[in-house]
Amino acid sequence: MTERPHLWMRHETRATERRAPLVPEDAARLVRDGVAVTVEESPRRAFPLDAYERVGCATAPAGAWARSPADTYVLGLKELPESPHALRHRHIFFGHAYKGQEGAAALLGRFVAGGGALLDLEYLTDPSGRRLAAFGYWAGYLGAALAVLRRRGALDVPLVPLDRARWDAALAATEPEGERALVVGALGRSGRGACDALETAGITPTRWDVEETRDLDRAALLGHDVLVNTVLVTRPVDPLLRPADLDAPDRRLSLVSDVTCDVGSECNVLPVYDTVTDWARPVRRLREGERPLDLIAVDNLPSLVPDEASRAFSADLAPPLSRLGGGDGAWVRCLRAFVRAARSTTTPRRTPRKDTHAC
Repeated sequence: MTERPHLWMRHETRATERRAPLVPEDAARLVRDGVAVTVEESPRRAFPLDAYERVGCATAPAGAWARSPADTYVLGLKELPESPHALRHRHIFFGHAYKGQEGAAALLGRFVAGGGALLDLEYLTDPSGRRLAAFGYWAGYLGAALAVLRRRGALDVPLVPLDRARWDAALAATEPEGERALVVGALGRSGRGACDALETAGITPTRWDVEETRDLDRAALLGHDVLVNTVLVTRPVDPLLRPADLDAPDRRLSLVSDVTCDVGSECNVLPVYDTVTDWARPVRRLREGERPLDLIAVDNLPSLVPDEASRAFSADLAPPLSRLGGGDGAWVRCLRAFVRAARSTTTPRRTPRKDTHAC
């Protein structure tokens, strides 16, 4: 009989993170299936701790995962705290460490040093490569929504989380200005979300995907007012925008919303900025003068609609979580992606636990 795993949902240390990778209703199903679930206290999570307690989850103080048994699976969303340096557990979260992003080598080195493993949610896929759980729709929706609100002078800062109905109402309340908006990656989850937000705002977007970007028409791209980038790139390709394009004399483009936020990666298709933006300052000016150009590059957009985004994500993630520890193919592929990436680190490796590869 396969031993049921112990899943430990950690507190998110980022001040603007409200989401949960597992909501109480789905935690209840895992508990009924025999999965031990521990949930850490978190003052910011959109779902109260007692909702998890009522469905049979154990609770723990924030940060207690570091002292949990070595065979625990630690579940989260965004970046880990800096301590402990050596990571001995199997962590499930979005590590953003396999495409050369800033800080990637340091993070992988922590796993190598501790004998743990990163099961990166971005690489939890079916045999065809499609991700099994993603926040993409909501990232695209919010990326486009913020762009429209900024362009129409209706973006309130600092950003605060709202539900979908209130974001829709904010978009519908603004006056259309005949904007031309381009969504790149329009056929994917994020692209569909972006197009939905634009249509709610009264804009019929131009939709580009693989066919339209194979031989890129830069003049057409620069002829739009708004660019929403939602494309997922796993290998270096020609960029959508180059620094020289920002100074093109015929540039109409005045606002770029980068949903992907692959800044620092060799796979970045928008190498025209070097730092993401945040809730306090979501917009950065890339060009001044008569033809200003603004950038929005918030890397946790779905947390601006935390309830709906968490519920949709959790519903997709819970079934794979129920198969942890059983040699499920999706988790095996996830682990293999980590092993390939970890080989590139130079940190001295501690002898790994025998069960490190048992997903």
